[in-house]
Amino acid sequence: MIQAQKGTKDILPEEILNWQKMEKTAYEIFSKANFKEIRTPIFEATELFARGVGDSTDIVNKEMYTFEKSERSLTLRPENTAGVVRAYIEHGFSRLPQPVKLWYKGPMFRYERPQAGRQRQFHQVGVEMFGCAEASADAEVINLAVKYLNALGLNDLDIEINSLGCPECRKNYRDAIKDVLKPYLKDLCEDCNFRYEKNPLRILDCKVESCKKIFEKEEIQKVILGDFICPECKEHFKKVKEYLRALNIPFKENKLLVRGLDYYNRTVFEIKSNNLGSQNAVCGGGRYDSLVETLGGPQTPAVGWAMGMERLNSLTEKAQEQRLDVFVISENNEETFKIIEELRNAGFSAEFDYACRKFKKQLDKAAKTAKYAIILMDDEIKTNTVTIKNLDTSEQVNVLRESYLDKIKI
Repeated sequence: MIQAQKGTKDILPEEILNWQKMEKTAYEIFSKANFKEIRTPIFEATELFARGVGDSTDIVNKEMYTFEKSERSLTLRPENTAGVVRAYIEHGFSRLPQPVKLWYKGPMFRYERPQAGRQRQFHQVGVEMFGCAEASADAEVINLAVKYLNALGLNDLDIEINSLGCPECRKNYRDAIKDVLKPYLKDLCEDCNFRYEKNPLRILDCKVESCKKIFEKEEIQKVILGDFICPECKEHFKKVKEYLRALNIPFKENKLLVRGLDYYNRTVFEIKSNNLGSQNAVCGGGRYDSLVETLGGPQTPAVGWAMGMERLNSLTEKAQEQRLDVFVISENNEETFKIIEELRNAGFSAEFDYACRKFKKQLDKAAKTAKYAIILMDDEIKTNTVTIKNLDTSEQVNVLRESYLDKIKI
């Protein structure tokens, strides 16, 4: 028997209602803030992610699904910010009135160990705002993330923020991190040694316990928690915090928050949910003012975030399946098809028994699946009537065929 591949999962009909709820809520919340949906291809040129995400990241080094076709290297998208940036450049969005505000949803692909809430094919919903360097844009996208989570019933949230500063700030910080960690390189894990050369800030993301203990040393903590942010970046971060307070969004600063992708600068943030009694990261994002230019476009400030939809699905209350409006009970499929079409054209959801089983079996199925039963047996057909049965109250009435639609009150 051929089965779904490891790290992939069928989303079954009984689960799909919750996914539709997440997608519908995204459209409603983001549209109110004038964000427009964009849908980018599932695969892109490998170079897009190597340049955009960063060749020092685990995503590029270990997790991408890459294949060769007609001497071109193509990759299933492991994240969508780089693809949205590519679309922004390719379609000349920089010539539009700024900011350009976009949102997306869809599948992503990373070759990593499957676990609860994390698959090799997974789904993300996210927003990107281009063309605004002001701290107000940072606050806007964070506010949008909180509103979306609240609308899904996730209200117990922890919001952590940090500033990585501008490229000059980051250079000073990187140099200081490298200097203080150099004596401990032999004790750090293989990944940390690789990151030491490529992107030292990513070392702070390490989850290996022995590395984390080294980071706790006093002289290292002094550097990690040190002040390397220039006055302009400090002012930007100060305004972000002021705007979040004005929006009544509680937050805490976390100096260890660096995010896993190379393109971030200045504001970075993460949102965790405490639903179901355990703390889960549900949203991550930040500002990436150099990415558009890195990928060949004009210098364009940008900020955005992404959420894993599998994680959201595991944390939200499951949507209840809606009952059908009407189930038609009949032993004459020709007449049934006529009435089914009338019902559906009038806006009602309607179903019937295709095999014309016995009356009792049809009624039992109607009682389990619908609010009303319309009975169209031989007697009703002869008298040009239908019997309408309210399956919640058991009340029923026989009415003329031409007027039955008015009697169904949903």
